[in-house]
Order: sequence, then structure tokens, then C-alpha cells
Amino acid sequence: MTWHVEWRSSVSFVGTVLQYLALMMLLPLLVSIVYGEDTLVFVISISIAVAIGFGLERLDPEPDLGPQEALLLVAIVWLAVAVVGAIPYLLAGYGTTSTVGLNLSSAGAFSSSIINALFESMSGFTTTGSTVLGEISLEQHSHALLLWRQLTQWLGGMGIIVLMIAILPELAVNGAQLMQSEAPGPELQKLTPKIAETARVLWGLYIGFTVLLAVILYSLGALGFAPKMDLFNAIAHAFSTMPTGGFSPQADSIGAFSAAVQWAIIPFMVAAGVNFALFWQVVRGELRAVLENVEFRAYAGAIAVFVAGLAFLLFSGAAPAIELGGTTQGNPENALRQAAFQIGSVLNSTGFATADFAQWDTHAQILLLFAMFIGGSAGSTGGGIKIVRWIIVLKSVRRELFTSATPDAIKPVRLGGRIVDEDAVRAIMVFTLLYLVLFAISAVFFSLDAARIGVELSALEATSASLATLGNIGPGFGRLGPFGSFLFFSDTSKLLMIFLMWIGRLEIVPVLALFVRGMDR
Repeated sequence: MTWHVEWRSSVSFVGTVLQYLALMMLLPLLVSIVYGEDTLVFVISISIAVAIGFGLERLDPEPDLGPQEALLLVAIVWLAVAVVGAIPYLLAGYGTTSTVGLNLSSAGAFSSSIINALFESMSGFTTTGSTVLGEISLEQHSHALLLWRQLTQWLGGMGIIVLMIAILPELAVNGAQLMQSEAPGPELQKLTPKIAETARVLWGLYIGFTVLLAVILYSLGALGFAPKMDLFNAIAHAFSTMPTGGFSPQADSIGAFSAAVQWAIIPFMVAAGVNFALFWQVVRGELRAVLENVEFRAYAGAIAVFVAGLAFLLFSGAAPAIELGGTTQGNPENALRQAAFQIGSVLNSTGFATADFAQWDTHAQILLLFAMFIGGSAGSTGGGIKIVRWIIVLKSVRRELFTSATPDAIKPVRLGGRIVDEDAVRAIMVFTLLYLVLFAISAVFFSLDAARIGVELSALEATSASLATLGNIGPGFGRLGPFGSFLFFSDTSKLLMIFLMWIGRLEIVPVLALFVRGMDR
């Protein structure tokens, strides 16, 4: 059976999205004018984005999206915005090559520059937070380019398609399927009768949290509790916290700021990993429904257990650590703050750091590795497999064990008293299996490819590289730690990482479904 899709309709809408992306570039352009840095970079980038967008729109002046076109649109949009979003990095040149600036005389160096720029852009839009920039590169970048780096995460956090549905009424026709393909988690919770209104509610909540955090951070700086927290840093870190992105203009990430800033960011990181539909219920006064939500309780419980375990290791000296703010051993406040911050960061894939946990004891690293596998809630901006999937997987395993002992029993999988549809159970099992298989294959590939180019890569580094990119987590272990870089990998490995970040943000199935249906004859 042939799969027919009107690709021109999908690509035409991609052109519209790119023109809105050019509009968002006006913010870093304004910053470039204020600071007198990289203004030409953003003038050219905006011009290119508008030109490409206008050209793609002409492919189909009256696009009509069916279910198949909607699926194609979601996959292409996320690839297209990453490609266009890489243009400012490439034009600026600093930090996207192994030397300063673009070496146009060398085809190999220029090719690496393109791949590195695309890596940084894809990492931003997918809110991964992995980087090919180092401490020196961050210091060389302009305020405008660093703000663009932060802004890419913020745009990708709640979802580019969700934003477009909120803005463009013509996308609301297939809005439910578009949001389902883009939204993190196994199901989309409709908050209002109209899907466009749901998109506006989600983005309204998202913007509200971002503004609130920016105000708090700036106030801490203005009141003298955080000397380095100026207006630029306050906005930049608010743009990175709520999407669980992890990029920071500071080489030391959040460790560059005071304990007050770290405590202020922790609850927002945790909130970003909560299903945003629950916040809507809070606004409507349905607090009891939130507290009774199975996934929310599991998420809160997982954070509490991991924080308690890590804090004990850091405080007791079982996993000794000397942080930017001093030693954690015998220091209850520092041990609790470091534990709460790192767990709040890695469990929902934020990627911020106040400590170089790549240098921690093995016990603490293993605990963090387990936390990375869990992920945030469905409907949040967090990455990973998601709490609700693990709940259903465990319930399904329990059911299989029960029915093995009592074959005649009928035991449906329940979540919060509601029977989970068997199709949904099967889809979750398929996703989890695909996730683990891709994770394992990619880890092996990174190890073999590193050996091919003569780079020594430990098993933990290869494993964390795969998990960090596929789960959109960001930092890993060893040289991939929170203050490290992915620059030393070969271009081949980085291309695979770009692919993993792309399909990881779209939760694998929508992208792979295109390849499967495209090959089905």
C-alpha cells in the first residue's frame, strides 16, 4: 500500500514558522545594537530566515493539512528551525570550530563548523543543553549570540508547534494531532474546548513562570544577594530554566552565582518537570485534583528520595565533594542545596549545575545516572522517558506476573482509578523498548567511533553521551560533565547526536513512523 502525503502543504507551513522564527531574532538583534556586538550577524540571519520562509510558503499558497501532512510538518519544523537557528553561530564563527573563527580555506574545517553550529542549535531548540562550546568560547561570544542561544531553548521548551497553533488559526484544524506529535508524554490533556485556546493557556502559563523567575533573579541581584545577577543574566537564565534547557552564559553555570540564586532556581526547575495541565487546575482552584494525581505524587516522591539519598552521601563524606561554594561534607545546608539542585536538574533534564558532578564519587554518579533515566512528567518541558511511562511499565509487569499465576484472571492496567487503554499500554511499551534499544546502539557506536579516530572514551562517557542526547538531558560524565564539552567527538558522532536530540525531543515514534510509512509498499 502506497503512503501518499501532500508534502508541499507541510513544507509551506514550515516556511510560515521560519518567518516567525526570524521575528524572534529581533530580540537578540536589539541586544546586539545595545551592546554594539554582532549586529550584522543577526541582520543577515534574519534576512536569510525570511527569504527561506517566503520561498517555502510559495510552494503551496493554500496549504491543507491532513493527518499525514501534520505528522510530516512536526518532524520537518523541528529540523528546519535547528538548521536556520544555526546560521548566527556559523556567521559569528567563535566557538563552533576547534580554532577561533571560520577557516574558509579548509573544506574540512568549514564542514566541522557547520556540524558544530547545527549541534549547538539543535541542542538549544530541543532543550538538551549539550554543547560544543567551552569556557573560552563562552567568553568570546557576544551578548546577542548568547541570548539567542538561551532563546532557542525557551522557544523549544513549550513547543514551537504549540506556539504556532496559538497564533495561526489555520493550524487549529489539525491542532490536536500536531500537539500530540510534539508534546512530551504519551497523551495530550485538552484544557479547554478549543485546541487553540489550550495552546494559548499552556504558553500563558509558561510565559508567566518565565517572567516571575526573571523578576526574582533580577531582584536578588538588585538587593545585593547575588552580585553577578544583572538584568541580562536574569532574563537569560529564566529563558533556560523553564524549558529545562541548561544553557548558561556563565562558564560555571549556576555555580557562578550565590546560594540565594541556587535556592531560587530549584523550585522552578522542579515546576518545569510538572505537567502544565496541573497548573491550570491550580489556577481554577482544583488543588485537590493535583494532590491526588498519581504521576505528580510519583514525581514528587522520586525527587524527595533521590535528594535525600544524594544529600546523605554528600554530607557524610561517602561521596566527598568540594564545590564552588565550599565542601559538602559536614555542611548540611550546602549538601542539601547541592543535592536538591543536581537532582532537580538531571531528573527532568534541565542540565544546570552548581557542581562538577563528573568528579564526584561513583556512588553519587550512579544515583544521578538512575535519575537521568526517569525524566519529568508528561505535558511538562522535561525530557527523558517520563514518570507516567515508568508507572505504566511497572504496572504492566506486575499484571503479567499476576496473570501468569492466575491465567483466568482479567486485570486491566489502572492509573489513578482509570483503566488505561490497551493500545496506550502497547504504545508505551513500544516507546520504552525503542528508547532503550536506541540508547544502547548509540552508546556502542560512540565508543567504536572514538576508537576509530584514536580518542579514548570510557564506557561511562559513551553511555552518558547517548543518554544525554537521546533523553535531551545535556551533561554527562567524565569530559562530558556539566562544565565539559562534546567538541572532541568526531563529526560522524556529532551527526548521530544531532539525530538523537531531534527524535528524542519528538519522542522517537513520530519521526520513525515517517520512515516506516515511507518504506511501506
